[in-house]
Amino acid sequence: VQFSKEKYILDSSPEKLHKELEEELKLSSTDLRSHAWYHGRIPREVSESLVQRNGDFLIRDSLTSLGDYVLTCRWRNEPLHFKINKVTVKSSDGHTRVQYLFEQESFDNVPALVRFYVGNRKAISEQSGAIVYCPINRTFPLRYLEASYGLANGKHGGAHSPSTQKGGHIKRRSITMTDGLTADKITRAEGCPTSVSLPHHRDIIRNCAVSVDQIQDLHSPMSPISENPASPAYSTVTRLKPHACQASGITPASPVIRRSSEPQLCHGNNSKPLPDPAHSSHSTPCHGYARASPSPSVNSYSDPDTGHYCQLHPTSPIGRDRPAHDTKPTKSYVERLKVEEGQRGTVENSSGEAEAGQRLKAELDFMGFVPPTMETTSSFNPAAFQSLLIPLENKPLEMTVLKKVKELLAEVDVKTLAKHITKVDCLVARILGVTVEMQRLMGVSSGMELLTLPHGHQLRLDLLERFHTMSIMIAVDILGCTGSTEERAALLHKTIQLAAELKSTMGNMFSFAAVMNALEMTQIARLEQTWMVLRQRHTEGAILYEKKLKPFLKNLNEGKEGPPLTNTTFPHIIPLVTLLERDEALTESPEPWEATDNGVEVVMAHLEAARMVAHHGGLYHTNAEVKLQGFQGRAELLEVFSTEFQLRLLWGSRGAESSQAERYEKFDKVLTALSHKLEPAVRFSEL
Repeated sequence: VQFSKEKYILDSSPEKLHKELEEELKLSSTDLRSHAWYHGRIPREVSESLVQRNGDFLIRDSLTSLGDYVLTCRWRNEPLHFKINKVTVKSSDGHTRVQYLFEQESFDNVPALVRFYVGNRKAISEQSGAIVYCPINRTFPLRYLEASYGLANGKHGGAHSPSTQKGGHIKRRSITMTDGLTADKITRAEGCPTSVSLPHHRDIIRNCAVSVDQIQDLHSPMSPISENPASPAYSTVTRLKPHACQASGITPASPVIRRSSEPQLCHGNNSKPLPDPAHSSHSTPCHGYARASPSPSVNSYSDPDTGHYCQLHPTSPIGRDRPAHDTKPTKSYVERLKVEEGQRGTVENSSGEAEAGQRLKAELDFMGFVPPTMETTSSFNPAAFQSLLIPLENKPLEMTVLKKVKELLAEVDVKTLAKHITKVDCLVARILGVTVEMQRLMGVSSGMELLTLPHGHQLRLDLLERFHTMSIMIAVDILGCTGSTEERAALLHKTIQLAAELKSTMGNMFSFAAVMNALEMTQIARLEQTWMVLRQRHTEGAILYEKKLKPFLKNLNEGKEGPPLTNTTFPHIIPLVTLLERDEALTESPEPWEATDNGVEVVMAHLEAARMVAHHGGLYHTNAEVKLQGFQGRAELLEVFSTEFQLRLLWGSRGAESSQAERYEKFDKVLTALSHKLEPAVRFSEL
């Protein structure tokens, strides 16, 4: 029966899986399933294969401690696994409440805990220094992932190779800002500050992007809690160096032999003091992190499946207020690394000094922080644009170029056009094609996150430029059709189909809005004869435009409706960008938020949408890759939809460099002239 059920789940259609994932992501933000970085019951090995770069992370269920959650991340090129700590405290009125913490500060809820660590640039633990900022999001519903790995009913499936799994879940990596951490759950008892229990409470965490700079010191010594005096404070199985152990003639206590079900040693007030620090440092030649203190902040224990676990222990209130006796306060993280490296040198043998120096250099290189670049010039440079269709010097609306463009647009269907437009859009918006160097300069991993930040000013201006330029070019294509009214109506119908294709198939709300903006321009809306022929010859297109596309765009602009996340490659960001760049944005008609009846609600809706835009940058990236998989664009069409080409085509090689306001004002007059040439205005004297 179980096999049949799993087979039924795995044989579900892609549409059904997408719908189910969409329903999960629509759940309340307090529901863990609503976050794409939560992967449910996936094997430890699979989670390690998903986190490929430093800072990558995901949340999964613990397969050995039911009811607990695990943060899997990669830091310093090593996969790490952390649990979250959970304590219960008594309030003054006698009620108990739950608080969450990693090592020191505790909070009433997990989001507050994460906001503190992210806002103050603190690492998850002092010993590991691990920082997470790149969520790895799932692209399938949880039950599908559980069935894929045979873990749906608590059965631990065997190790699965990422290359053999169904779907794109394993291959997917999302480099955006955003949310997630988990922690171990521990209940504090009177006699033992950190006695382990197994509560079944679940919570979730949101966090914002974190850079690897300005990490504040966490030098407070931990409370005297240790499993084994000879066990390392923090270790990773792959960091074991057998030859170093043999050379020293010491067999360290393995952190892997302890099972998660075994009790922990917990020192109370009557406990014996810990061994001398000299003894506790004997195992350090075999581990990447040496101990200079007998008080570890992280104890390692094994997961029965693969190895070991990093379990964080909260510090005692007394110890956290006492300054570390071995180190002096440092002014920067780099200086702290130097001090800590000096401490490590006191316990490492001479053969490890060279390695320690190399490790320090690698740490400093990796942790070197570069402030985000404040871009001051547009990414569009029409003067330097190398075109296949336009000569070096051209006049506005050159007939030969216009004719070639109209031929290119006429000979391909709307599906092909939509893919070309989406490809260029995603490159301009930095949804696709973002290199590591670009991420370093932006300070974030996606253009969707950048446009919500202060230093995303230039990107916002570029997107506004592209939006209006694209609309004008679509309008020129329609108004430049000087043939019969039937030909013009057919072109209008194809433009409506293009808008529908961008909306429904490609999930590109940016260019969908640009095409709709062109259709709603006064110069096109006034062509009564053309619209009449459209209703007569292409009735389905007219109904689609009036009954579906226009109401949908209106709801988008008012913040009342949004496209499904699982199908969106480029969200509707024009209202948000217009709000943020109100002084720069050029609008002909009042914006929805300028109405007196619901203006504030609309503004709040778009500002709230900004959170979603920044949060789901990785999801947009993945969706765009899926939509454009195997797509081979034509160079000429890609050029036609590039902003530099459109600037040169519409305003010429000289006019493209003039101010935006001047260009738009002049071209509005050109469009008006073209419109009246096609259908002259009827004078009252002629009625």
